Amino acid sequence: MIMRRVELARGRMLPEGTLRPAGGVDPEVLSVAARIVEDVRQRGDDALREYTEKFDGVDVPVLRVTSEEIEAAVASVPVEFRDALAAAAASIEQYHERQVPQSWFTTQEGIFTGQKVTPLRRVGIYVPGGRASYPSSVLMNAIPAVVAGVEEIAMVVPPAKDGTVSAYVLAAAAEAGVSEIYKVGGAQAIAALAFGTRSIPRVDKITGPGNAYVTAAKKLVVGDVGIDMLAGPSEVCVVADETAEPAFVAIDLMAQAEHDPNAQTFLVTCDPTLPDEVEEALEVLLAEAPRSEIIRRSLADNGLVVVVEDESAAIDVANAIAPEHLEIMMAEPFELLGQVRNAGAIFLGPWTPESVGDYVAGPNHVLPTGGTARFSSPLSVDDFMKKSSVISYSRSALEADAATVITLASAEGLDAHADAVALRLELAAEADAEAEADAALDGEA
Repeated sequence: MIMRRVELARGRMLPEGTLRPAGGVDPEVLSVAARIVEDVRQRGDDALREYTEKFDGVDVPVLRVTSEEIEAAVASVPVEFRDALAAAAASIEQYHERQVPQSWFTTQEGIFTGQKVTPLRRVGIYVPGGRASYPSSVLMNAIPAVVAGVEEIAMVVPPAKDGTVSAYVLAAAAEAGVSEIYKVGGAQAIAALAFGTRSIPRVDKITGPGNAYVTAAKKLVVGDVGIDMLAGPSEVCVVADETAEPAFVAIDLMAQAEHDPNAQTFLVTCDPTLPDEVEEALEVLLAEAPRSEIIRRSLADNGLVVVVEDESAAIDVANAIAPEHLEIMMAEPFELLGQVRNAGAIFLGPWTPESVGDYVAGPNHVLPTGGTARFSSPLSVDDFMKKSSVISYSRSALEADAATVITLASAEGLDAHADAVALRLELAAEADAEAEADAALDGEA
């Protein structure tokens, strides 16, 4: 048996401590990240270069990727990859264009109110390196920013040991329209984006997932800069019944487990025979999987099979998990959609593997993890825009609302708030009286 199993009787939920706590950052990791962040704040580029040499094993005299490097990267990748990038980018752009919020205004009895929507001026996107290169992360972070109307996008990515950045990542940046790219990763990259250095101007917001040190650094700079979310290890929860194909379930669990030994995988089923069938399929598929060692460790350490009484209980467990990715492989998945409350992205039916969401379907693959789908949403165009309230009163409208404002402000002990209304009306009344007196004198003359 690879994955741990739990059988829940009717009305029971997962035992306490089964799930990873939301938003947790290891205190030791946070402490290390804090030192790095403060060092970069104080020493800027010098600290960046030192940490890049220390953690990435390369001396990078010039942090910014040149236009020649980008052009060479685009030319070096296979044509079929460039075509795939273009197809994925088109789907992502089309989906996110539907999200663009509009400014709106209303006028009623002398009161003009509304909402002004403004794109952020400058954002930073973090693209992970390390175990693999992630051109899809470039598209998912950059395209919503472009659609939102962000003026400047700065991308940071850890360099390889030869000082280069993956040609696939650079080609994706070119496809998305990002040309400001820096060879720096880790907590130091987050600090540079948040505070600015001689080479890297500061940004207004940082998006994109990274390792534990990146997440810790993002947590530390909140307030100095905006962030999208605190991303943890990847997760999938497959909810399945007797109609599910065991091999489909197995390969989709493997697809998440291959990311990282810390990735979390869940199978929730009301079919007591399915877990054994999935285990058998896993053994067959793992025998040929290039990343089998990582997958086995992930499934063994962080995999869980939950057997429940019925479909409704299965969805209840999924809602408790609040997974990053939720796959529903049941006879009538659309009928269960309304019962789902907590999930970053929902994949319905046997022909919708999580992989299509990662690459080409269109919805964003930067999703809440660690149970934060209870209160968080996927990365979207909204993350790259801000909203301002707009208010304008005529004199008559202020007179109409004056008593309400004065009463509420007085109840809160905020006398100047009340006086800000009363004084205006007082002076206006005095001006009216003077005008009437002047008019009367003019009439007598």
